[in-house]
Amino acid sequence: MAADLKKSYRFALRSACYITICTTLLLAFLLWLFKVEYLLLLGLFSICVFICTFIILQLRIERFIYRRIKKIYDDVALLESTNFGSGPITTDMKTLTAEIEKFAKDKKIEIDTLNIREAYRKDFLGNISHELKTPLFTVQGYILTLLDGAMDDKNVRRKYLQRANKGVERLIYIVKDLDMITKLEVGELNLEFVDFDIIELIQNVFDLFEMKAAKKKIVLTFDMDYKEPIMVHADRDKIQQVLTNLLVNSIKYGQENGTTEVSVENLIKNKVIVRVTDNGEGIAPHHIPRLFERFYRVDQSGSRAEGGSGLGLSIVKHIIEVHGEKIYVESEEGVGSEFSFTLEKSHSENEA
Repeated sequence: MAADLKKSYRFALRSACYITICTTLLLAFLLWLFKVEYLLLLGLFSICVFICTFIILQLRIERFIYRRIKKIYDDVALLESTNFGSGPITTDMKTLTAEIEKFAKDKKIEIDTLNIREAYRKDFLGNISHELKTPLFTVQGYILTLLDGAMDDKNVRRKYLQRANKGVERLIYIVKDLDMITKLEVGELNLEFVDFDIIELIQNVFDLFEMKAAKKKIVLTFDMDYKEPIMVHADRDKIQQVLTNLLVNSIKYGQENGTTEVSVENLIKNKVIVRVTDNGEGIAPHHIPRLFERFYRVDQSGSRAEGGSGLGLSIVKHIIEVHGEKIYVESEEGVGSEFSFTLEKSHSENEA
């Protein structure tokens, strides 16, 4: 603090010294010129001039700088004006320069972040409008056709109502997924943590999608024969949804006669990592950073033809993050993709 004060008053101190020396020399010259010898008077005069000059300079400089610095701070809203009343304004400009540079840097980061968010917002609104208008127009088209007279034909009426119902179901599916993501983000979706066998859960999901995979001649399999259960501590239903979404994507983008392989490995003492690997189409590097965005699709046409809300991977990411875990993705075009996520082992597993 002493060093800061010394530095801050350096300008006024040096200026007072220069003025005192010059004034004293002038007075000494006048005394010599008029042959008057008052050495004591000369010394007292020098001290008085120094003190008065220092006080006047410091007060003037403080007032001068205070007005300008206060205006700068008020303009950039960096500090409240009340901050200037709590202590003296010194002649040290280094602090001001550092504050302004920090302010400019922070503002640049803030502006860049806002630009990114604005671009994401526009992209998100465009995607959600596209996702919603497709089933809406479908439903509207069938209803208008029925109103135009097609309802008189019993067979046509039934077929069109069934198709309109599928469109409504798709809308409900999208809205439910959006509602789930929103609840996950704001923490309103409570997780029910239990201990369960992750191997058994994966096998259950395999059984659910065995028929779907068989249509594309894709084999769902483990990387090895797990003879012992692997107990984890998590929300069983939510982890089942994670596995479901990952396997559905794997089947959707998988190659015919392909394989989707799931492995569970020890990561560290209290963690396991679950890997879902396929030998499908793979993902281009520029898509990977955006894979978990809402409605983001790598293949615009193919994925829509296969159905889905476009929210699957976004839900996966949110569920894993709400668990306090991490999700990873590695992919190479024409080779395949691997999605992996961590889970906490159950307490019994840790003790074992």
